[in-house]
Amino acid sequence: MKNLRITAAAALLAGAAHAGPIAADPALPAYQPKPVTVAKDAPYRLPDGSVYIVGNDGMKEMLGQLNTLFTKTHPGVRFTMLLEGSSTGIGGLTAGVSAFAPMGREAWPTDLGGFKEAYGYQPTDIRIGYDGYARGIGQKNPPAIYVNAKNPLAGLNMSQVMRLFTQGAPGGDITQWRSLGLGGEWAQRAIHVYGPRDDGGFATSTRVALLGGRTFTPRYEPSPKFAETMKAVAADPYGIALGQWGDPGPLAPNVKLLPLAPKDGTAFALPTPENVQAGRYPMAPHLHVYVNRAPGKPLDPLVKEYLRLALSREGQAIIAALPPADEPYVPLTAAEAAQELAKLD
Repeated sequence: MKNLRITAAAALLAGAAHAGPIAADPALPAYQPKPVTVAKDAPYRLPDGSVYIVGNDGMKEMLGQLNTLFTKTHPGVRFTMLLEGSSTGIGGLTAGVSAFAPMGREAWPTDLGGFKEAYGYQPTDIRIGYDGYARGIGQKNPPAIYVNAKNPLAGLNMSQVMRLFTQGAPGGDITQWRSLGLGGEWAQRAIHVYGPRDDGGFATSTRVALLGGRTFTPRYEPSPKFAETMKAVAADPYGIALGQWGDPGPLAPNVKLLPLAPKDGTAFALPTPENVQAGRYPMAPHLHVYVNRAPGKPLDPLVKEYLRLALSREGQAIIAALPPADEPYVPLTAAEAAQELAKLD
């Protein structure tokens, strides 16, 4: 089984794994439009009456199709978009000029500081899909844990990842390869830990969201670029790295993307479309739509209706049918969509 897992990981990084689109879950609820209008005093209403959306440029095609369907079911509602990257989304929401903030990643602490200062609470996060799966060399692959290609490790669960990359996690820090069951030349070797800088961006967000919020281990060696992290692991048989979105490129034969499990006792999984949609790959990023909702207050009616559409069978079918782009998208399951819909009430 171990060799099969290693072969699968190598094949995925080489681009040999399945990477086609995945259909929307037929159990998703059909969209039932409810009447809604754009309030004349809405801060996101432009002088021409259209609804302004500021956010991620990679979501342009998806948002355009959702806008078209929303206008079809709500004649008279029109949209204007300024999509220049996820880093602009929370700023538009904070200023009140954007109806919501579509983002291809989780908001980083550097994104959220201004919003919290302005409103005294954090924006509400609605997940409408998954942002990507691994497609191999020449393509950006999603966040992952990498080791040297010579490393025989079959995979890790997220508790082990936490104990490797941070200090003070339950169970104790993992500092040697033998603690992960490796023998031979690895048994007495220390684990060398690499990753991006803990500067309020990806590494910080991952540490907070997935690694218990603890500080990185003192052994953590940060690099400013993904390519430099990959170079370190490719040259170090005893290295392991936290990798953000990126393409290992010519270094791909020298590194291995590890299968991961959400917790101990669950199967290791690679970031294939099916595993991402089913939640079996725990580092798969979501497609996020952040909204401004004060605690105890109802959500803006137009924003709520738009998100109902995005989380419906029709909305998720749009996400499923999009051609693979720089970061291909995966729709939610009906169960996960139901959890997000519950946040709207």
